[in-house]
Amino acid sequence: MAAPVPGRCAFFVERKKRFCKMIVGKGKRFCGEHAAMEDGAGSRRIVCPLDPKHTVSEDKLEKHLKKCNSREKPKPVYYVKDRNAGSDGEAETAEVQVCALVDDINIITLCLRVIGLSTGLQCDLEEKVLSHSALQDELDNPKNGESAHKHLRQQASILAHMAALGLLAGGRCFVEFGAGRGKLSHWIHQALREEPELQLLLVERSSTRFKVDGKHVDAGAEFERLQVDIQHLDLCGVPLLREKRLPVVGVGKHLCGAATDLALRCLLENPRCGESTEPPPKRLRSGNPGSPPAGPGSPAEPWGPAVVGLTVALCCHHRCQWRHYVGKDFFRQRGLGAGHFSAFCRMSSWATCGLRPTNHNAPAHSQANQRGDEDEEHEPAEETEDVNGFLSPSEREHVGRLCKLLIDCGRVDYLQNRGFTARLSRYVGSEITLENVLLTAVPSMVKNVSIYAQKRT
Repeated sequence: MAAPVPGRCAFFVERKKRFCKMIVGKGKRFCGEHAAMEDGAGSRRIVCPLDPKHTVSEDKLEKHLKKCNSREKPKPVYYVKDRNAGSDGEAETAEVQVCALVDDINIITLCLRVIGLSTGLQCDLEEKVLSHSALQDELDNPKNGESAHKHLRQQASILAHMAALGLLAGGRCFVEFGAGRGKLSHWIHQALREEPELQLLLVERSSTRFKVDGKHVDAGAEFERLQVDIQHLDLCGVPLLREKRLPVVGVGKHLCGAATDLALRCLLENPRCGESTEPPPKRLRSGNPGSPPAGPGSPAEPWGPAVVGLTVALCCHHRCQWRHYVGKDFFRQRGLGAGHFSAFCRMSSWATCGLRPTNHNAPAHSQANQRGDEDEEHEPAEETEDVNGFLSPSEREHVGRLCKLLIDCGRVDYLQNRGFTARLSRYVGSEITLENVLLTAVPSMVKNVSIYAQKRT
């Protein structure tokens, strides 16, 4: 066995077949985690009651619990539990129903049904691959590898679609859902760096390393990161939005599964902030001391963010959930329910895994491109249905794409019922990513804002 590295812990981690790499204190052989191994060690170490992944000295437990990273932290002002979750009345029975639906005979029936439903959809999926000049230098940079180039192509097309819709302009607050490292917000800033009053809110539920928004410290753009699950985000409570009340544009690159529905609810189902179901209190005379200020941003003043559009790259439909889904009415109008939705979600994974007759024979791009942004790991769906006997890989892929389209058309219907003109577009080629559908929307009263408005008569 090799000797431990000088200055590093001398504890041998049997599971990893190597020594611990933690730095030790002066004159010590073991790190704090393995200090109990030290000769003459004082207090024994115990498992932290908040997180079993680390230990703490027993005599320092009380002090540790006050600063442990796993302790429950105060909720931010914009946190409202299950604010955008949707109703869960039918969610509990969905899994039971889908188990009954998914057998060999019912899969054939479901395939035929989704094909029949897709033929009558008033929801076109158009090819529209665009690019934006803000990313041209990076696209031409030979130092960028193949993976980086693919992500740049996607970001360039998203920005170009935003520009075509009239959304890429100053005087706006861009809310990036599922921001990860914040690359999309970075390029929005690059495209609008000369524009006045630019705000960028980056929403991400987990802590992220190598964030690019930390590099933008110049005056002219305000970057703020909100570490919160979209399910619990109340935009009305975000101080930056309340302060200037700029129009809001929702954006996202590969917003996984149900996160898209949560984001739509977050943007469009916000009641005017400050409104209450309780009877209004008696109004005080303006001259009375203690009367609340009535200026912009006053907590007592009802207000709601004005959403002027959204641009979201969709992915991972197999991770959608009926409770959160915004297109329930669209499904019900077609005689479909929670069980059908869950079955279609599972079958939607065939669009990205149906190309491979067997997993080990898959082309490299068909597996790698199941991931979205470089910041996220997108879990593939479990392939439990044995359908290879009666569906070829190409047929599986076709049915999977129809399932995705059906789910996305429910989202389009939701947006249309809220006064938006919504579109689905293939914004990059399948050689870039198999998850290449972009959902865009602008208020229906906006005229002649884009090439989309001119296309339909």
